[in-house]
Amino acid sequence: MTGDRIVVRNGTVFDSRAAALVGERTVVIEGDRIVAVTDEPVAPGDGRVVDAAGATVVPGLIDAHVHVMVATMDFARAAAMPLTLVGIHAARALESMLRRGFTTVRDAGGADGGVATAVERGVVPGPELLRCGRALSQTGGHGDTRGRSAPAATCACELVETGIAVLADGPDAVRRAAREQLRGGASAIKVMASGGVASPSDPLWLEAYTPEELGAAVEEAARWRTYVLAHAYTPGAIRRAVDAGVRSIEHGNLLDEATAARMAERDVFLVPTLVTYWAIAEHGAAFGLPGWALEKVHEVLDAGRRSVEVAAAAGVDIGLGTDLLGEAGVFQSRELVLRAEIQSAAEVLRSATAVNARLLQREGDLGVVEEGARADLLVVDGDPTADISLLEGDGRHLRAVVRRGELVDA
Repeated sequence: MTGDRIVVRNGTVFDSRAAALVGERTVVIEGDRIVAVTDEPVAPGDGRVVDAAGATVVPGLIDAHVHVMVATMDFARAAAMPLTLVGIHAARALESMLRRGFTTVRDAGGADGGVATAVERGVVPGPELLRCGRALSQTGGHGDTRGRSAPAATCACELVETGIAVLADGPDAVRRAAREQLRGGASAIKVMASGGVASPSDPLWLEAYTPEELGAAVEEAARWRTYVLAHAYTPGAIRRAVDAGVRSIEHGNLLDEATAARMAERDVFLVPTLVTYWAIAEHGAAFGLPGWALEKVHEVLDAGRRSVEVAAAAGVDIGLGTDLLGEAGVFQSRELVLRAEIQSAAEVLRSATAVNARLLQREGDLGVVEEGARADLLVVDGDPTADISLLEGDGRHLRAVVRRGELVDA
């Protein structure tokens, strides 16, 4: 669904490519596109007028790492939830994301075509939902949520679905699993290239998947003209994924200088997710997260901040993601604030807009307030480049949210 003509007047526009304010402009929207960004007077005609005086016009935010189908941190309760209940939780989560100003999100494992179609058809209000299908994991890797005493798969050809992942071992099984996600409409492939926090049997230092397995996933994605994102923490796991040809490293908390230089050389993005570790440490126990996950999180909690500094110094393109699970989704906008403790607020906004758009292969379409771009934008009371906390508060400081040319709640 797209709107009619909207004229946003008197707002200071944020140039997300340059990470700078460019002065007062009028933004004209027709249908789902921005048709003009000008300092000349514009007659509204029969369109809606949004007065942005004293406000800043920024592109709609992009979260490159969400999990909308994880309804709770209490994994035992999550495993017993009917799929319909999970879907309702996902719908609520997506609507909340939109009201916070996130107009596009990439689900990094779990979302199916039904949820994306519901948003696309307007059944559920929410951001555009790009999805990776189920994440690919080796047996005993980050996607293997089974307890240690769970029975093994009965044959080597079997692809076992566990939570938001599918277990696939060996290059041929990885190819098949990747093809299944792509057949189902995935816009990218996610691989678990190291151990992780929210899984029971894998140490964080595990370098998961062989170069041949990772290469098979990258090759299959490339044949569908898309890419692979890799969950990875340690330098060894990151290097293995980078050398295999992945497009982005998710988390990357233990990144070192040499590995960051290799990422920069090969144009590999980093998507930090600082807020998820903060949320687990602060609220995980109250939300029912298992004890073993609470113990693991301290191995990467403080290291994430340094990884951003290391990546920035090496010239790595740094996107923005949150990776929040279930109840912790309410803290989504805090990622911007945490990142602004390390980088300038303008650079953080650039990460959440223009950089993420390029990561998602949507440069010029998303993440910019420019003629020809999709009409996803926010009117923020005040200047978020001076005070990025204006983007917290579940949209309290958003005078308007425009998604695909329609005013949200208009």
